[in-house]
Amino acid sequence: MKTNTFTKLSSGVALSLVTSTILHATNGDTLIAVGTKARGMGGVGIGMSHGAESTLSNPAMITTVEGTEISFGGTIFMPDITSQITTAGGPDQSYSSDADINMIPEVSLAHKLTENWYIGIGMWGTAGMGVDYSKFATPGSLNNFQMVTNLQLMQFAVPIAYKIDGLSIAFSPIMQYGNLDINYNFGGTVGAGLAQDFGFGYTFGASYNFNNGLTLGAVYKSSIEMDYTNQLTTATAPFGISLPDNDTLEQPAEYGIGLSYVMGQHTFAFDYKRIKWSSAKGYQDFGWDDQDVYALGYQYTQDNWALRLGYNHASSAVVEAANGATSPTAAALNMFNLLGFPATAEDHYTVGGTYEFSKQFSLDLAYVYSPSTSETYDIAALFGPNANISTDHKESSLSFQLTYKF
Repeated sequence: MKTNTFTKLSSGVALSLVTSTILHATNGDTLIAVGTKARGMGGVGIGMSHGAESTLSNPAMITTVEGTEISFGGTIFMPDITSQITTAGGPDQSYSSDADINMIPEVSLAHKLTENWYIGIGMWGTAGMGVDYSKFATPGSLNNFQMVTNLQLMQFAVPIAYKIDGLSIAFSPIMQYGNLDINYNFGGTVGAGLAQDFGFGYTFGASYNFNNGLTLGAVYKSSIEMDYTNQLTTATAPFGISLPDNDTLEQPAEYGIGLSYVMGQHTFAFDYKRIKWSSAKGYQDFGWDDQDVYALGYQYTQDNWALRLGYNHASSAVVEAANGATSPTAAALNMFNLLGFPATAEDHYTVGGTYEFSKQFSLDLAYVYSPSTSETYDIAALFGPNANISTDHKESSLSFQLTYKF
């Protein structure tokens, strides 16, 4: 009975439901921020404007643009993930994922139409994660099932904002493109090929500037439903697990509030947002938990340069299923979550800056570091007494952005 269950697990374990340009420095599978200025300040952007790049943080914040502003750049992402499976016979070899460097693009544009109306457009790589154990083939080892997964998510948005006195309100329709490819090897290659889909959502944002240095902001971002034909059902079929949402993987709804306070050359900012993983189709099937995200940021400006510091914290969206020692289903979920999609990063420390070459042209840089998190989940119901899976996960990234105002 154990052997049969082990075979089922092996073939299914290679699944990673959510993986992305193989991004990591994230809250769950979502980047802490998509713009370089925000990333340098711990991801804050709900109650503080970063110009054209503000669309996904809070579209109401594009109302600080004085004419036309365009920013383009990207993030070089460097996740470091290592997993080890221990069975009743003892620990297997530890393997590090080869998905250890990735490039994430972003382009933002905002334009002031009139004294009251603003519009923008943008394209951003936004969310995901992934692993690649394909090169490992040690005889007598599980080789982490040579798992390879890749989910790419990109969002396109057109924010429209209205400003009167200190109040700004905005609406932004969002189109999301995603593709998911899952394959693994257990006595042969298993997979359904590449699946693609488009989904649609929206963001509402608002802010109020009290003209005394204090700005408050609020935002709501809808969920976006995506269907990756045959991907999830094919990968989980060997478990005999029935997925209520079949091949649907829904990016969750978010809501948040933020504030910033400017005091001379110093700016202090704070954001809080909640990401609703537990009610998002697909993620809820695998027991993901909602996240409360807290971000703190500081900015110092002088003449033609700025320095930024930040901190971002959210408890892991991936949590251990209870009864992994007695329930094969719970043990399978633990294996899927920790080996397949280890969204376990919790703390992020950030630093960034801007240098203005002229009033029209500037360079933004940011560095984000997330220290190692180590998790061990119980899979004894599948692999025998004391069996578990352990994953170590740390990450760093470098973001850069050129901004032109005219």
